Amino acid sequence: MSLIQWVVTKVAPVFIVTSPVTSYADQIWNMHKNRSSAGFSLDIPLIMLVSSILKIFYWFGAHYDFPLFIQASIMILVQFVCLHVALLHRPPFGAQHSLNQPFAGAKDNELQMNRPYNFWQWRSRKPYWQFLATYSVILFLLQVFIGTSATYVMIQGYVALSVEAVLPIPQILQNHRSRSCKGFRLSVLVNWLVGDAFKMMYFFLSVGSVPWAFKLCGLFQAGCDCFLGVQYWMYGEGVDVVDGGLKSPRMA
Repeated sequence: MSLIQWVVTKVAPVFIVTSPVTSYADQIWNMHKNRSSAGFSLDIPLIMLVSSILKIFYWFGAHYDFPLFIQASIMILVQFVCLHVALLHRPPFGAQHSLNQPFAGAKDNELQMNRPYNFWQWRSRKPYWQFLATYSVILFLLQVFIGTSATYVMIQGYVALSVEAVLPIPQILQNHRSRSCKGFRLSVLVNWLVGDAFKMMYFFLSVGSVPWAFKLCGLFQAGCDCFLGVQYWMYGEGVDVVDGGLKSPRMA
């Protein structure tokens, strides 16, 4: 038990704080090196930025454990970089990209999923940053006027953590449609899975203040990450065509 307590109090907080960098540094470098973000869902930085920015405001009402607050702050910086690199190296207009096809009006693309006002599918990079700025200002104003409401604080927590919990879903759908995990770095998946293990230990065994929103949403996200692991085992980084059908390299 002393070893578990040492891991929970000493190792887990360090891993949680540094996880944004360890999880996404390789993905960012890979997109920069290959000059392409094909296969990487732009919904990942969207989800993490929406969630992390809201978690920052949530802390002022809930005062949850400080390592989790530091993690959210670092995650915002890392996802800004990730989004910038992913937008900078998008494939040419009309080429297949990812689940959230970022080029409005692209034709003949089976991955195309049109959204109202082409949300998060804009061709220009400017609207992405304008949305994040507007979102942050709205949250700031809500914090000023109703930030002391216990009901609002509770809603903040569950919305922020629920949004984060669906993080793996866009990539799961992308992998399912393309029958491939190409473009999604194995290092990201491994860090997500290891991070889930440390987070579960910290959430449920820590003596600090960890609201139930973290615990419940963390369990759901861990389940999704495990399913991503199954997909990586099934699909690998591509498929073979056999007798007019698709054959997973893991099934060869």
